[in-house]
Amino acid sequence: MKETHILVVDDDTSMRMALCETLESCGYLAEAAANGIEALDKFRAGAFEAVITDMRMPGMSGMDVLKSIKKISPESPVILITAYGTVNTAVEAMKEGASDFIMKPFSLEDIEFVVKNVLATQGGKDEKGGRAERKIPAADREIVTQDGRMLGIFEFLKTVAKSKSSVLIQGESGTGKELFARFLYRHSDRKHMPFVAVNCAAIPENLLESEMFGYEKGAFTGAMQRKIGKFELANGGTLLLDEVTEMSPHLQAKLLRVIQEKEIDRVGGKMPFPIDVRIIATTNADIRKAVEDRAFRDDLYYRLNVIPLKIPPLRERRGDIECLGRHFLEKYANLNGRPLPVLDDSTLKRLNAYDWPGNVRELENVIERAVLVCQGDAVLPEHLYLEDVGSDDPPGEKMSRFREEIADGIPEIDFSRDMTIWEMEKELIFNTLDKVKGNKTKAAEILGISVRTMRNKLQEYSLKGSE
Repeated sequence: MKETHILVVDDDTSMRMALCETLESCGYLAEAAANGIEALDKFRAGAFEAVITDMRMPGMSGMDVLKSIKKISPESPVILITAYGTVNTAVEAMKEGASDFIMKPFSLEDIEFVVKNVLATQGGKDEKGGRAERKIPAADREIVTQDGRMLGIFEFLKTVAKSKSSVLIQGESGTGKELFARFLYRHSDRKHMPFVAVNCAAIPENLLESEMFGYEKGAFTGAMQRKIGKFELANGGTLLLDEVTEMSPHLQAKLLRVIQEKEIDRVGGKMPFPIDVRIIATTNADIRKAVEDRAFRDDLYYRLNVIPLKIPPLRERRGDIECLGRHFLEKYANLNGRPLPVLDDSTLKRLNAYDWPGNVRELENVIERAVLVCQGDAVLPEHLYLEDVGSDDPPGEKMSRFREEIADGIPEIDFSRDMTIWEMEKELIFNTLDKVKGNKTKAAEILGISVRTMRNKLQEYSLKGSE
């Protein structure tokens, strides 16, 4: 299968480079354009699976780019990025055909998740059928299952999707709670309105209030202009509160008031602002215990828990292990430009015997490593890196063996040549990059160094070569 090409449009050089580097670290091929005119020329000449464009650019704006691309290719997904988002611009962008709308600042995980889901949805439009195990609609094919209990959850979500009631999704880390939240959103009457996600655990406590509710100019030192909060951005749509149990008691009280009064107060504001938002909250904690321990307000819990949903861990739906494994195998074989291997029967037995404490996320990581390690046409048990407590191998030996396996195939350095340590290091890094098709993240993992170190080394070689 061909590699996924994404066109990045931004007049800011550093942002353009950062976006391209982020996409490439996720296995995509990124091409950059500095303005809308250049972007349209490249789009007409090339084949791109998606376009990511900044909203505010001199000359042709991101909205103009969106409209022009939709005229050329109506089915091509376009993602808009802005630091100046309002509800009106988000809604206008969605109406013009934008696939998603991202607010700055955003993390690598944010952009990866949005791109992955936009491409998955688009892929469903082009496919006339899927594998037998994918028993949910193609547009939702990132959720892969054949488990009866899981399919029942999807039917339940479709039943409650059109209501305005709050939903509380509970499940262990790695079970895909945000995917279920987005599934609910896509089947609701609000699917053409904004979907805004807030990770309550990732934002420092002293910033979370202003991120959630916004602030007025001059509200505090450094507030040079008015900021629109997440609630206001999600007005008319859906707000996802990820890891809601991480909220401080003060913010819990404010959130309770918002749910009860259906209005928000910006930090430094004089008048409340009415909002219409459907709240979906997720947590991997035992929220009942948090309530009993007085770490989470009981009145807020009851307000959020109108529609409760518990996602079963992977160990309780072992029938999904094989179909998920094959799905990830195909995904990472394609991303790395490798022939699709099969899962050996002994490998399947090993996967099914494991308890998966990290759930689907851990299974995905294990299969990704196995694709890199596998040199033949079948993934064998020795290609798996499972963190078994009862394993006979010490963790250090297991990791050492994993690195030896994954490094198999990288040309050895000829020590008979007259080379400095710096030259040998450079050759090893470039040989490894060549093996993984230039993917810096995977090369860094193989070499046992950080991605930052990898980037610094490459910049060092570039500077040295230009002297």
